[in-house]
Amino acid sequence: MQIYLPIAEVSANALTLLGIGGGVGLLSGMFGVGGGFLITPLLFFIGIPPAVAVATGVNQVVASSISGVLAHLKRKTVDLRMGTVLLVGGLAGAALGIALFRYLSSLGQIDLAVQLAYVVFLGIIGLLMLQEGLRAWYRTSRPNAPRRKLHTHTWVHNMPLKMKFRVSGLYISVIPPILVGMLVGILSAVMGVGGGFIMVPAMIYLLGMPTKVVIGTSLFQIIFVTAFTTVMHAVTSYSVDILLALFLILGGVVGAQIGTNLGLKLKAEQLRILLALVVLAVCSKIALDLLLRPDEFYSITIPGRH
Repeated sequence: MQIYLPIAEVSANALTLLGIGGGVGLLSGMFGVGGGFLITPLLFFIGIPPAVAVATGVNQVVASSISGVLAHLKRKTVDLRMGTVLLVGGLAGAALGIALFRYLSSLGQIDLAVQLAYVVFLGIIGLLMLQEGLRAWYRTSRPNAPRRKLHTHTWVHNMPLKMKFRVSGLYISVIPPILVGMLVGILSAVMGVGGGFIMVPAMIYLLGMPTKVVIGTSLFQIIFVTAFTTVMHAVTSYSVDILLALFLILGGVVGAQIGTNLGLKLKAEQLRILLALVVLAVCSKIALDLLLRPDEFYSITIPGRH
Protein backbone atom coordinates (compact mmCIF):
# COMPACT_ATOMS: atom_id res chain seq x y z
CA MET A 1 0.00 0.00 0.00
CA GLN A 2 1.74 3.14 -1.25
CA ILE A 3 1.08 6.50 0.39
CA TYR A 4 2.24 9.93 -0.69
CA LEU A 5 4.21 11.94 1.88
CA PRO A 6 3.50 15.64 1.19
CA ILE A 7 6.53 17.23 2.90
CA ALA A 8 9.04 14.60 1.77
CA GLU A 9 7.44 14.72 -1.70
CA VAL A 10 7.89 10.96 -2.24
CA SER A 11 5.72 7.83 -2.06
CA ALA A 12 6.44 5.06 0.45
CA ASN A 13 4.97 1.71 1.45
CA ALA A 14 2.83 2.04 4.59
CA LEU A 15 3.75 -1.43 5.91
CA THR A 16 7.44 -0.63 5.49
CA LEU A 17 7.04 2.54 7.57
CA LEU A 18 5.15 0.64 10.28
CA GLY A 19 7.88 -2.02 10.29
CA ILE A 20 10.64 0.59 10.63
CA GLY A 21 8.82 2.27 13.50
CA GLY A 22 8.19 -1.05 15.25
CA GLY A 23 11.78 -2.22 14.91
CA VAL A 24 13.17 1.03 16.25
CA GLY A 25 10.66 1.02 19.12
CA LEU A 26 11.81 -2.49 19.99
CA LEU A 27 15.41 -1.28 20.27
CA SER A 28 14.28 1.72 22.30
CA GLY A 29 12.69 -0.46 24.95
CA MET A 30 15.57 -2.96 25.03
CA PHE A 31 18.54 -0.61 25.14
CA GLY A 32 17.22 2.70 26.50
CA VAL A 33 18.00 4.58 23.29
CA GLY A 34 15.60 6.80 21.41
CA GLY A 35 16.28 4.89 18.20
CA GLY A 36 16.91 7.94 16.03
CA PHE A 37 20.42 6.70 15.19
CA LEU A 38 18.70 3.84 13.34
CA ILE A 39 15.43 5.29 12.09
CA THR A 40 17.00 8.28 10.32
CA PRO A 41 19.41 6.17 8.19
CA LEU A 42 16.60 3.71 7.43
CA LEU A 43 14.54 6.61 6.10
CA PHE A 44 17.55 7.60 3.95
CA PHE A 45 17.59 4.09 2.52
CA ILE A 46 13.93 4.18 1.39
CA GLY A 47 14.37 7.52 -0.35
CA ILE A 48 13.29 10.11 2.24
CA PRO A 49 15.32 13.36 1.89
CA PRO A 50 17.87 13.64 4.76
CA ALA A 51 16.51 16.98 6.05
CA VAL A 52 12.99 15.52 6.33
CA ALA A 53 14.33 12.23 7.76
CA VAL A 54 16.18 14.08 10.54
CA ALA A 55 13.26 16.29 11.56
CA THR A 56 10.59 13.58 11.31
CA GLY A 57 12.74 10.82 12.81
CA VAL A 58 13.10 12.89 15.97
CA ASN A 59 9.30 13.02 16.15
CA GLN A 60 9.08 9.24 16.29
CA VAL A 61 11.75 9.10 18.99
CA VAL A 62 9.44 11.13 21.26
CA ALA A 63 6.66 8.55 21.04
CA SER A 64 8.80 5.45 21.49
CA SER A 65 10.65 7.07 24.41
CA ILE A 66 7.39 7.93 26.20
CA SER A 67 6.19 4.36 25.79
CA GLY A 68 9.47 3.00 27.14
CA VAL A 69 9.82 5.39 30.08
CA LEU A 70 6.29 4.63 31.35
CA ALA A 71 7.29 0.99 31.74
CA HIS A 72 10.43 1.99 33.66
CA LEU A 73 8.54 4.40 35.92
CA LYS A 74 6.38 1.49 37.07
CA ARG A 75 9.55 -0.33 38.10
CA LYS A 76 10.96 2.82 39.77
CA THR A 77 14.13 2.67 37.66
CA VAL A 78 14.14 6.34 36.62
CA ASP A 79 16.31 8.93 38.41
CA LEU A 80 14.16 12.04 37.88
CA ARG A 81 16.69 14.39 39.46
CA MET A 82 19.53 13.19 37.24
CA GLY A 83 17.18 13.28 34.25
CA THR A 84 16.32 16.92 34.97
CA VAL A 85 20.00 17.92 35.14
CA LEU A 86 20.68 16.14 31.86
CA LEU A 87 17.62 17.89 30.40
CA VAL A 88 18.97 21.36 31.20
CA GLY A 89 22.09 20.68 29.15
CA GLY A 90 20.06 18.90 26.47
CA LEU A 91 17.76 21.86 25.77
CA ALA A 92 20.71 24.25 25.51
CA GLY A 93 22.49 21.88 23.15
CA ALA A 94 19.37 21.40 21.02
CA ALA A 95 19.07 25.16 20.52
CA LEU A 96 22.69 25.31 19.33
CA GLY A 97 22.14 22.29 17.10
CA ILE A 98 19.09 23.87 15.42
CA ALA A 99 21.16 26.97 14.58
CA LEU A 100 23.90 24.76 13.11
CA PHE A 101 21.34 22.75 11.11
CA ARG A 102 19.89 25.93 9.57
CA TYR A 103 23.37 27.20 8.70
CA LEU A 104 24.36 23.97 6.95
CA SER A 105 21.01 23.93 5.13
CA SER A 106 21.62 27.45 3.83
CA LEU A 107 24.96 26.27 2.41
CA GLY A 108 23.29 23.26 0.74
CA GLN A 109 25.55 20.83 2.63
CA ILE A 110 23.15 19.38 5.18
CA ASP A 111 22.76 15.99 3.44
CA LEU A 112 26.49 15.29 3.31
CA ALA A 113 27.08 16.69 6.81
CA VAL A 114 24.40 14.46 8.38
CA GLN A 115 25.67 11.30 6.68
CA LEU A 116 29.31 11.98 7.58
CA ALA A 117 28.31 12.71 11.17
CA TYR A 118 26.58 9.32 11.34
CA VAL A 119 29.63 7.48 10.02
CA VAL A 120 32.02 9.18 12.48
CA PHE A 121 29.90 9.03 15.63
CA LEU A 122 28.39 5.60 15.10
CA GLY A 123 31.76 4.13 14.15
CA ILE A 124 33.54 5.44 17.25
CA ILE A 125 30.74 4.71 19.70
CA GLY A 126 30.02 1.28 18.24
CA LEU A 127 33.65 0.14 18.49
CA LEU A 128 34.01 1.43 22.05
CA MET A 129 30.78 -0.21 23.18
CA LEU A 130 31.66 -3.50 21.50
CA GLN A 131 35.09 -3.56 23.13
CA GLU A 132 33.68 -2.85 26.58
CA GLY A 133 30.80 -5.26 26.14
CA LEU A 134 33.12 -8.12 25.14
CA ARG A 135 35.38 -7.39 28.11
CA ALA A 136 32.41 -7.42 30.49
CA TRP A 137 31.11 -10.66 28.97
CA TYR A 138 34.58 -12.25 29.32
CA ARG A 139 34.75 -11.24 33.00
CA THR A 140 31.31 -12.63 33.80
CA SER A 141 32.02 -15.90 31.99
CA ARG A 142 35.15 -16.46 34.09
CA PRO A 143 34.44 -16.36 37.85
CA ASN A 144 38.11 -15.84 38.74
CA ALA A 145 38.69 -12.97 36.28
CA PRO A 146 39.28 -9.53 37.84
CA ARG A 147 36.14 -7.39 37.70
CA ARG A 148 36.07 -3.74 36.73
CA LYS A 149 34.63 -1.40 39.36
CA LEU A 150 32.32 1.18 37.89
CA HIS A 151 31.68 3.20 41.02
CA THR A 152 35.25 4.18 41.81
CA HIS A 153 36.41 7.66 42.77
CA THR A 154 37.29 9.53 39.55
CA TRP A 155 37.91 13.11 38.45
CA VAL A 156 34.14 13.55 38.11
CA HIS A 157 33.80 13.33 41.89
CA ASN A 158 36.33 16.14 42.41
CA MET A 159 34.42 18.81 40.46
CA PRO A 160 32.42 21.57 42.21
CA LEU A 161 28.61 22.10 42.36
CA LYS A 162 27.89 18.65 43.75
CA MET A 163 24.38 17.23 44.10
CA LYS A 164 23.02 14.05 45.65
CA PHE A 165 21.17 11.67 43.35
CA ARG A 166 19.45 9.20 45.67
CA VAL A 167 18.01 6.80 43.09
CA SER A 168 21.42 6.42 41.42
CA GLY A 169 23.26 6.38 44.73
CA LEU A 170 25.62 9.18 43.63
CA TYR A 171 26.97 12.43 45.02
CA ILE A 172 28.70 14.16 42.11
CA SER A 173 29.02 17.51 40.34
CA VAL A 174 26.19 18.59 38.02
CA ILE A 175 28.73 19.84 35.44
CA PRO A 176 29.46 16.46 33.73
CA PRO A 177 25.73 15.57 33.36
CA ILE A 178 25.01 19.01 31.90
CA LEU A 179 27.86 18.65 29.38
CA VAL A 180 26.68 15.16 28.42
CA GLY A 181 23.15 16.47 27.98
CA MET A 182 24.38 19.39 25.86
CA LEU A 183 26.29 17.10 23.49
CA VAL A 184 23.24 14.87 23.12
CA GLY A 185 21.04 17.92 22.42
CA ILE A 186 23.30 19.05 19.58
CA LEU A 187 23.31 15.57 18.05
CA SER A 188 19.53 15.38 18.37
CA ALA A 189 19.06 18.55 16.32
CA VAL A 190 21.67 17.86 13.64
CA MET A 191 21.39 14.08 13.25
CA GLY A 192 17.79 13.39 14.28
CA VAL A 193 18.83 11.08 17.11
CA GLY A 194 17.75 10.76 20.72
CA GLY A 195 21.40 10.45 21.69
CA GLY A 196 21.01 7.33 23.81
CA PHE A 197 23.92 5.62 22.03
CA ILE A 198 26.18 8.27 23.61
CA MET A 199 24.23 8.99 26.78
CA VAL A 200 23.89 5.40 27.99
CA PRO A 201 27.64 4.56 27.98
CA ALA A 202 28.45 8.05 29.37
CA MET A 203 26.04 7.57 32.27
CA ILE A 204 27.47 4.13 33.06
CA TYR A 205 31.21 4.70 32.63
CA LEU A 206 31.61 8.45 33.19
CA LEU A 207 28.98 9.20 35.85
CA GLY A 208 29.03 5.72 37.43
CA MET A 209 25.25 5.17 37.42
CA PRO A 210 23.88 1.63 37.91
CA THR A 211 22.78 0.03 34.63
CA LYS A 212 19.21 -0.67 35.79
CA VAL A 213 18.63 3.08 36.36
CA VAL A 214 20.44 4.31 33.26
CA ILE A 215 17.93 3.13 30.65
CA GLY A 216 14.84 4.73 32.19
CA THR A 217 16.68 7.97 33.02
CA SER A 218 18.07 8.19 29.48
CA LEU A 219 14.59 7.81 27.99
CA PHE A 220 13.20 10.47 30.35
CA GLN A 221 15.70 13.06 29.13
CA ILE A 222 15.30 12.02 25.49
CA ILE A 223 11.54 12.69 25.54
CA PHE A 224 11.83 16.41 26.25
CA VAL A 225 14.93 17.12 24.17
CA THR A 226 13.51 15.43 21.07
CA ALA A 227 10.11 17.08 21.55
CA PHE A 228 11.80 20.48 21.68
CA THR A 229 13.89 19.63 18.62
CA THR A 230 10.82 18.52 16.66
CA VAL A 231 8.97 21.77 17.36
CA MET A 232 12.00 23.86 16.41
CA HIS A 233 12.48 21.97 13.13
CA ALA A 234 8.80 22.39 12.30
CA VAL A 235 8.93 26.14 12.99
CA THR A 236 12.29 26.98 11.39
CA SER A 237 12.73 24.63 8.43
CA TYR A 238 9.18 23.23 7.88
CA SER A 239 10.68 19.75 7.37
CA VAL A 240 8.48 17.63 9.66
CA ASP A 241 6.23 15.29 7.66
CA ILE A 242 3.23 14.57 9.91
CA LEU A 243 1.93 11.66 7.83
CA LEU A 244 5.33 9.97 7.87
CA ALA A 245 5.64 10.58 11.61
CA LEU A 246 2.19 9.05 12.25
CA PHE A 247 3.10 5.68 10.70
CA LEU A 248 6.46 5.60 12.48
CA ILE A 249 4.86 6.44 15.83
CA LEU A 250 2.19 3.73 15.53
CA GLY A 251 4.86 1.09 15.00
CA GLY A 252 7.23 2.58 17.59
CA VAL A 253 4.80 2.60 20.52
CA VAL A 254 4.01 -1.11 20.13
CA GLY A 255 7.66 -2.04 19.58
CA ALA A 256 8.84 -0.18 22.69
CA GLN A 257 6.57 -2.18 24.99
CA ILE A 258 7.79 -5.47 23.53
CA GLY A 259 11.43 -4.33 23.73
CA THR A 260 11.12 -3.37 27.40
CA ASN A 261 10.01 -6.89 28.30
CA LEU A 262 12.73 -8.50 26.17
CA GLY A 263 15.40 -6.29 27.74
CA LEU A 264 14.59 -7.68 31.19
CA LYS A 265 15.41 -11.21 29.99
CA LEU A 266 18.92 -10.36 28.78
CA LYS A 267 22.04 -9.63 30.83
CA ALA A 268 23.57 -6.15 30.75
CA GLU A 269 26.67 -7.43 28.92
CA GLN A 270 24.55 -9.05 26.23
CA LEU A 271 22.57 -5.85 25.74
CA ARG A 272 25.76 -3.81 25.25
CA ILE A 273 27.17 -6.22 22.67
CA LEU A 274 23.90 -6.38 20.72
CA LEU A 275 23.55 -2.59 20.66
CA ALA A 276 27.17 -2.19 19.54
CA LEU A 277 26.64 -4.61 16.64
CA VAL A 278 23.51 -2.75 15.53
CA VAL A 279 25.34 0.59 15.65
CA LEU A 280 28.28 -0.76 13.60
CA ALA A 281 25.95 -2.33 11.03
CA VAL A 282 24.18 0.99 10.43
CA CYS A 283 27.51 2.83 10.28
CA SER A 284 28.85 0.40 7.66
CA LYS A 285 25.76 0.77 5.48
CA ILE A 286 25.94 4.60 5.48
CA ALA A 287 29.69 4.56 4.76
CA LEU A 288 29.15 2.13 1.89
CA ASP A 289 26.48 4.36 0.37
CA LEU A 290 28.85 7.35 0.52
CA LEU A 291 31.68 5.43 -1.16
CA LEU A 292 29.72 3.69 -3.93
CA ARG A 293 29.04 5.55 -7.17
CA PRO A 294 25.47 6.95 -7.08
CA ASP A 295 22.90 6.14 -9.76
CA GLU A 296 22.43 9.87 -10.35
CA PHE A 297 25.48 12.15 -10.43
CA TYR A 298 23.55 15.40 -10.07
CA SER A 299 20.58 16.59 -8.07
CA ILE A 300 18.82 19.94 -8.07
CA THR A 301 18.10 21.52 -4.70
CA ILE A 302 17.22 24.96 -3.39
CA PRO A 303 19.63 26.09 -0.60
CA GLY A 304 17.87 26.26 2.73
CA ARG A 305 15.20 23.72 1.74
CA HIS A 306 15.07 19.92 1.57
